[in-house]
Amino acid sequence: MEKRPVDIAVISDLHLGTYGCKANEIVAYLKSISPQLLVLNGDIIDAWQFSKHYFPASHMAVIKEIFHLLTNGTRVIYITGNHDEFLRRYADLELGNLQLTDKMLIEIHGKTTWIFHGDVFDNTTKGGAKFWARLGSNGYAVLLGFNRMVNRCSKFFGRQPVSLSRRLMKRIDKSIIRTDEFETMVADLAIRKKYDYVICGHIHHPKKRTIETSEGSVTYLNTGDWLEHSTALEYYNNDWHIYTHTETAKATAPLKKQPMQAEVMTNEIAYSLYTLQNEFKL
Repeated sequence: MEKRPVDIAVISDLHLGTYGCKANEIVAYLKSISPQLLVLNGDIIDAWQFSKHYFPASHMAVIKEIFHLLTNGTRVIYITGNHDEFLRRYADLELGNLQLTDKMLIEIHGKTTWIFHGDVFDNTTKGGAKFWARLGSNGYAVLLGFNRMVNRCSKFFGRQPVSLSRRLMKRIDKSIIRTDEFETMVADLAIRKKYDYVICGHIHHPKKRTIETSEGSVTYLNTGDWLEHSTALEYYNNDWHIYTHTETAKATAPLKKQPMQAEVMTNEIAYSLYTLQNEFKL
């Protein structure tokens, strides 16, 4: 199979080690692309629900495919999230083409993109609220498992699949997370810092929108997740695109590689990473 050459691919919220993870789809996606840079934007391994009794071969295949990209020249940057926050103690670790960090800036064609997971803007993941967030995460995982069972029955009777978990998450978002408020907070800070793009994960809502304030504008993007949406962000043809993986997905990435004049982790960018870590108190 011919791989699609993309300059950058960003994926988040894989939640490896949980029953809801669509590991086979993730492997298929990674096998279909040839990125110069792969950004893993948090919640890749789900330590909140991790169990030594459940980490099937399909989940291990995701890790193997990431390392396969590494050994074939793709640079991989792993940005920590709240479900894999145990890795934050090792922030700024570099091993060959693999780098671990809490957030990053990347400049492409004179435009700056700020990438981080996004949980720092979610009060439900902090302090005493973290217990309820973990409890809700476990409940969501159970619901995803139940949802799969329901859809197997629906398929047997020739009915269309339904997403009970997605409906529930929409209700939760309205009452707790407030997606629009989250996006606005992120965009406000990005605008004040004069960034052109800001990319988050965390809330499992794939999105690309321009947000304007009295101080300026920024393009907000969200990677979505690989529990329900199976989405990624890809940079090619000098712009960011949302990719949705399906069995018959056909992306519009160019067949010939365009040269990416990207400056990743220069001294200036590394300094920005340091100051942002202090500001967010991660």
